[in-house]
Amino acid sequence: MNNIFSLESLLETHDHPFKVINADLEIVAVNRAWEVFFGTDRNECVGQPCCHENVACRHKKLFQSLEPYAGLYPHELPGSEQANLRVRGYPLLDADGTLYIGESVLPASSNKSQSTQTRMLGKSATFNALETTLKKAAKTQTPVLLNGETGTGKELAAEFIHQHSDRAEGKFVVVDCTSLGEDLFESELFGHEKGSFTGAAGAKKGLFQLAHQGTLFLDEVGELPLSQQPKLLRALESGQFRRVGGTTTLHSDVRIVCATHRNLTEMVRGGEFREDLYYRLSVFPIQIQPLRGRREDVPLLCDHLLNQIGEVNNCQYTLTKQALIKLLQHNWPGNIRELRNVMQLAAALCDNQLIEESDIQIQSATPTASQPSSETGASLNPLEQIEANFINELMEKFDGSRKAIAKEMNVSERTLYRKLKRYNLSQTSH
Repeated sequence: MNNIFSLESLLETHDHPFKVINADLEIVAVNRAWEVFFGTDRNECVGQPCCHENVACRHKKLFQSLEPYAGLYPHELPGSEQANLRVRGYPLLDADGTLYIGESVLPASSNKSQSTQTRMLGKSATFNALETTLKKAAKTQTPVLLNGETGTGKELAAEFIHQHSDRAEGKFVVVDCTSLGEDLFESELFGHEKGSFTGAAGAKKGLFQLAHQGTLFLDEVGELPLSQQPKLLRALESGQFRRVGGTTTLHSDVRIVCATHRNLTEMVRGGEFREDLYYRLSVFPIQIQPLRGRREDVPLLCDHLLNQIGEVNNCQYTLTKQALIKLLQHNWPGNIRELRNVMQLAAALCDNQLIEESDIQIQSATPTASQPSSETGASLNPLEQIEANFINELMEKFDGSRKAIAKEMNVSERTLYRKLKRYNLSQTSH
């Protein structure tokens, strides 16, 4: 994998199983988490075809459209057990501009005991107040809306609520609303019957049904298409739904927890989010504070993250005093997610497992003309930066014309619009 060394260096920044696929639809790399989760050796994976299912290849489709995807897909686990896992795939560029696919794999749902779950960490007054509020929310059945910046740990807070509720023995099912376009919404959430549309080779349970007697977590609920919001509202109010192509009314008893980094009240005023759905979801609102609001938790979080990295790499890492001071002085616009990435990179760069100040590589959070930022102000990772800079150059070349830029990139204007929004780039012209 020498020709994609820049991608290889990012493999271990992923906590979940992660693989890289080339244009020949072959696996060219997997991370340590992949080996552990699937009980295989990476040398056995490299060179293998990307898919073994007798269905349309999602990777081939991505190479053609450059459109990121997310959804439930069957995977074979150790012991020949079949399970539906959450998959997220997106295009990656290496330093030479070669296109690959990066795909992360996560369990679609979790009902593991609390002792085996990643726990929330902190000792600051801000953290303690949040933990108290989450425990109060867990004792109710009312819908909870978690609001906070990207990377603050909203999914972890949602799982904390689930684990401390009377539904803890049920499943915790995650719905990534950023992936639920109008064509996927009903199928992913409510399921479909065999033959209900092209590619529906068999019947499939939706996430709403999988969460029966458990918790349904709607992550980034502000990204739901406006046209699909009435369907979600009806299902939440009645607990009833039908699969795509089905005639039987099904029922699911779920507890709803939502999260967003967006201002839903402003979206309601602007007509981007239904007011009735907003009031249905925001009965118990909870604000998740950014990491810069609880800096005293940074040393504890660093120790925890380094212990996790050390377990994967079978070693023990240590931070020098100057390295810790540098971490404490940073504003952390990307929050805990940014801290995790910084620590993973530092562990890869350091000598003899001792992390020095020079090993702490922190990208500037101040955007410039040549260095766009994300919509939330967080720094972009190196691969996102490559794509954002490329789009920036095309904007100058085509004087901001989205139609011309999309044609040059061979993507739809809708896909380009999402990229412009994600990278906080100007959207002045069509």
